[in-house]
Amino acid sequence: MVEIGQRLYDRGLIVAAEGNISARLADGNILITPAGMCKGRMAADDCVVIDLAGKKKQGSRSASSEWQMHTTAFGQRPDVAACVHAHPPYATAFAVAGIPLAECVLPEVVATLGSVPIAPYATPSTAGVGQSLDSYIDRYDAFLLKNHGVLTLGPDLETAFRKMETVERLAQIVHLARSLGAVDTLSCGDVEQLLNLTQTLHSRFSGTETPVCGTCRVGTPSHTD
Repeated sequence: MVEIGQRLYDRGLIVAAEGNISARLADGNILITPAGMCKGRMAADDCVVIDLAGKKKQGSRSASSEWQMHTTAFGQRPDVAACVHAHPPYATAFAVAGIPLAECVLPEVVATLGSVPIAPYATPSTAGVGQSLDSYIDRYDAFLLKNHGVLTLGPDLETAFRKMETVERLAQIVHLARSLGAVDTLSCGDVEQLLNLTQTLHSRFSGTETPVCGTCRVGTPSHTD
């Protein structure tokens, strides 16, 4: 967790005391970063252990004030064991502009992450942030938080961190492409072929209400069985 905090800070995905990181422990408790501290300058004993109700179990510091966002993810997604929240500048700009990263433009992103929806605005450090994810958390692993930042989920910290990097790189490329002119998206046939090849999005991106990109939707048996 200390290393992930340093990497977020070194890559400019957080500054000052921004961001928070958590991991599910074997006993069901949550290891989480401390409140009010630069995550690029943490030591291992700065981290805090809490339970799913937010009660501190171990540590000398206060847990991140946004612990409820993390416990919501862990409570609703048994497959998730790590959460990373950061404020990457390009992706956060999309969140501020109210523009989801929903276009299928990069094969690698389609195959590993899919689209990134925008969760409605909720006041940071309140239960509302976790509640704002309710419409998406069962299907997506990355979210733009309206006027706030980005949250990514994974089975481990490294995976959750890489998804954060992927979201930021996608946002940067889409922004640059739009400045050059129209963005060419992959065809629905291209998307179909990618999903059939990778078999990585069959559960997270199923159902007629889940857009994989701006025009294509996944709902065929080949993606849900």
